Amino acid sequence: MTRITNNIFDSIEVALKAENLRQKAIASNIANLETPRYRSVDVKFEDMLDKAMQQASKGGTGDVKAELYQPCTTSVNEKGNDVDLEAEIVKMIKNTLRHKAYVRILNKKYQQMQLAVKI
Repeated sequence: MTRITNNIFDSIEVALKAENLRQKAIASNIANLETPRYRSVDVKFEDMLDKAMQQASKGGTGDVKAELYQPCTTSVNEKGNDVDLEAEIVKMIKNTLRHKAYVRILNKKYQQMQLAVKI
């Protein structure tokens, strides 16, 4: 479990770990596209992050960790499998964009630190 603080680096670290876990979940879902009785997995993170940030702002611990779960909200096919390839590709694209945004923010923060040291 990671603690959320006002430090942007901590927040980005937690988010990057969640995106990494989500990428693995998506890859697993796609790999099991034809596996009988396979149920897709997803990652709970955003709601947990929101709760942790609210706790931290009220003086609480603000602990957060991304978790895998099975949503079981989609219909299953004749094999009992509920993986939708198109939906997984959309998730992968969104996940990649979020990951790139986090890395860009991190790079900007490091650039700011380097400028501050040079002054």
